[in-house]
Amino acid sequence: MEQNNKRTRGIACIVLSAFCFATMNLFIRLSGELPTWQKGFFRNAVALIIASVILFRERKQPGMKITKKNIFLLIIRATAGTIGFLCNFYAVDRMNISDASMLNKLAPFFTIVFSAIFIKESAKWYQWLAVLVAFAGSLLIVKPTFSMETVPAVCGVLGGLGAGIAYTCVRKLGKMGVGGALIVFFFSAFSVIVLGPVVAFTYVPMTTMQWVFLLLTGLAASGGQFFVTAAYTYAPARDISVYDYTQVIFAALWGMIFLSQKPDLYSVAGYLIIVAAAITMYNIQKREGQSKA
Repeated sequence: MEQNNKRTRGIACIVLSAFCFATMNLFIRLSGELPTWQKGFFRNAVALIIASVILFRERKQPGMKITKKNIFLLIIRATAGTIGFLCNFYAVDRMNISDASMLNKLAPFFTIVFSAIFIKESAKWYQWLAVLVAFAGSLLIVKPTFSMETVPAVCGVLGGLGAGIAYTCVRKLGKMGVGGALIVFFFSAFSVIVLGPVVAFTYVPMTTMQWVFLLLTGLAASGGQFFVTAAYTYAPARDISVYDYTQVIFAALWGMIFLSQKPDLYSVAGYLIIVAAAITMYNIQKREGQSKA
C-alpha cells in the first residue's frame, strides 16, 4: 500500500513539474532575444533564492548536509542539469516550443537506461513499451519540422541527455536520503556560479517586460525543479517517467494560446497517444499493486 501511495505521489509530482517546465519554456520564448546563458543565469538565480529559503527552514531535517558520500553525485547532477537546461533554452528560442519540449522528453529514455546501469532499476516490458508508444506519439507532434541535422535539434537532444543524467542522480540521491531542498540548492548555486562570470562580460540590457518574463521563468523553473526532485525520490524512473510526456501537451497548449501555434490532426493524435500510454501503464501498475497486496 505504501509503495502504491509513493508511486501516486511521484506521478502527481512529475505531471506538476511538466506543467511548470512547459510554462517556463513559454516565458523563455516571450523574454525575447537575449543570450542563452543570460536567460539561464536569471532562471537559476531566482531558483537559488527560493531554494535557499526552503533549505534554511529545513536545515535541521535529515539529508540537508553536503557530505563526502553525496558531493560527487551532487556535482554530476548539477553539471548535467546546467548543460541540459542551456541546451533546452537554445532549442526553445529557435524552434516551435512543443517541438523543443518533445526533444527534451527524450530524457525518460536516458533516465531509464542510466537507472538500469547505475542504480540497477530495470524496467518491465510494458513500461518500456509505454515509453516507446509515448515517444511515437511525440513524433506525430513534431512531424517534418523535426531535423536532427540542425543545431537547435541537436541541442534539444543534448538537453534531454543532460536531463536524463540529472534525474538519475536525483533518484540515487533520494535513495541515499539526501533532501530535495539541498539537491535543488546545490544545482542552482552551481549554475549561478558557473554562468555568473560569462553574464558579467556579455550582459545585454533588458527591458522591464524582459525582467518580468525572466522572473516568471525562474519561478516556473523553481516549481519544476522541486516537483521533479520530489517525483524521483518518491518512485523509480520506470514507474513515472512516461508521465513526463505531458509537458509536450502543456507546451502545445501554450503555443496555441499565446504564440498562435495551432496543432493539426497529427498533433492531436500524438497527444491522445501520449495520454493513452500513460493511463494504460498506470492501470497495469495499479492492478499489479493490488494483486501483491
